[in-house]
Amino acid sequence: MAFKPLHDRVVVRRVDSEDKTSGGLIIPDSAQEKPAEGEVVSVGAGARDDAGKLIPMELKSGDKILFGKWSGTEVKIDGEELLIMKESDILGLIS
Repeated sequence: MAFKPLHDRVVVRRVDSEDKTSGGLIIPDSAQEKPAEGEVVSVGAGARDDAGKLIPMELKSGDKILFGKWSGTEVKIDGEELLIMKESDILGLIS
């Protein structure tokens, strides 16, 4: 199934975090926080301003991003857990 977000929404795949501390201790899955880093899977066309003019998205598929801890809505598409969030929930790009 192909999924295309609407307006200023973005579909994000979380990037797995490391399961070891810098000292070499292994962190169990139950104690790990969900990563706030991800990769953009797809983007909508953009938002509209008050005059109805389209404001294009700054993101594109494949961009590496940082987002807030509680950002987005978790969904399962084709068996893969993804997040759908607004572009404004994204904190920045990772280069």
